[in-house]
Amino acid sequence: MTIPSPQTPRNPAPQPTGPRSTGPRPHGSGGPGGGLARGLQRVTAAALGPYQSAVVRIGFAATYLFFLLRELPHRHELYGPDSPWHWDLARQLTDGNEAFSVLMWTDSTVWFEAVYVLTLLSAAALMVGWRTRTVSVLFMVGVLSVQNRSIFMGDGGDNVVHLMAIYLVLTRCAQVWSLDARRAARNAQRAAEGLPPLRDIVGPVLWVLLGPVLATATLMGGLGGTWWLPTLLWILWLSAAAWWAVNRWAPRSEPRTLLDVLANLTHNATLAVIMAEVCLIYATAGWYKIQGSRWQDGTALYYPLNLDYFAPWPALSDILGASGLMVMVLTYGTVIVQVAFPFTLFNRRVKNVLLVVMICEHAGIALLLGLPFFSMAMIAADAVFLPTAFLVWLGTRATTGRRRLLSRLPGLSPTPGKPGTPTHAEGRPADGPAQGGHGGRDEPRLQGGGGGHTLVG
Repeated sequence: MTIPSPQTPRNPAPQPTGPRSTGPRPHGSGGPGGGLARGLQRVTAAALGPYQSAVVRIGFAATYLFFLLRELPHRHELYGPDSPWHWDLARQLTDGNEAFSVLMWTDSTVWFEAVYVLTLLSAAALMVGWRTRTVSVLFMVGVLSVQNRSIFMGDGGDNVVHLMAIYLVLTRCAQVWSLDARRAARNAQRAAEGLPPLRDIVGPVLWVLLGPVLATATLMGGLGGTWWLPTLLWILWLSAAAWWAVNRWAPRSEPRTLLDVLANLTHNATLAVIMAEVCLIYATAGWYKIQGSRWQDGTALYYPLNLDYFAPWPALSDILGASGLMVMVLTYGTVIVQVAFPFTLFNRRVKNVLLVVMICEHAGIALLLGLPFFSMAMIAADAVFLPTAFLVWLGTRATTGRRRLLSRLPGLSPTPGKPGTPTHAEGRPADGPAQGGHGGRDEPRLQGGGGGHTLVG
């Protein structure tokens, strides 16, 4: 059987032949070099995960704020002049391990009260996102100072807060859900209307006040024995001056773009470190549990449920501890979830399921074992893996609930369409829905007022 060949057109159109073309290829398309270029552009063009970093900021600031408030009546016994671990012992320890604590500058009770109040206020300001660049540094200094004063008073949750307080300084964690974002959106609207931005006085005043404090602490050797902390603080303080000068005299210049790129790189690298830290915490906890005989036979949960120190609700603990099957399921389930979680990051659906399970697990620890601040710290750390779509939806629901609540109060009803009303604080960026973990097209410009990588907000 012979298959007839098709008729050849008189003027055939040129057919594409793949790699035969010798013309220039579009920038960043195809090939390893193109993928690398797209990846580099992605991590430099914007600070990724704005909602995740905002939740981490709010979560850890709220955790330490509530902790300081709860321990307010007992602050002298825990970290102050009446502590069994008195000031001389703490001084010897910090001299040996080169830890940093401003409470070691003097044993004055007035100084202790001032540091405690400043730490509490910085936690509150960081939670609402007011002058985040400044208060994130003050929050870090307060957390390190209080915890290093009496290191035996902490637990695993305090260690996580300790680390995250350092990481938050390097992130642009106030892009959304913060007062800084509201101020940035207000300035953006003024710029669209042809008006100059609102004059910032608080930022330069904070910079001027904190400069002599930093210089005095450096000269007097009050920044601990490590090299990284003085270096970090001085870089932050000097970069604040650079940001202010560039924003004032060359807001759309190449130096301004370079500062944005460096800030975005620092933020994205720190966010990756936070994710790796959370995975490391769960991996090490899970594998260490596997080595314990009580975890192997499924009875580990039974023992803390029967300790009075870990039984805020004795009746509930007795009911749960009386069921051998439930104890075994929870014991094995804890180990399985902790060991498996780092491997589920490659599958988004499985990761989200295990994330819900771990958050419920920490909520159960807070309820059954009476460790609310440990659970809050771990839930805040888990939030770095929450999907953006869920966080945007959550922010929208919270905004809707707030508006409904205010509409029922006389004189407090919000005015719709009021000029200067930011959309960042309502759960979505100013230029459209979040895509790929970051906001709209103008978001990198707006980030200059809401980041966390310099000293002055």
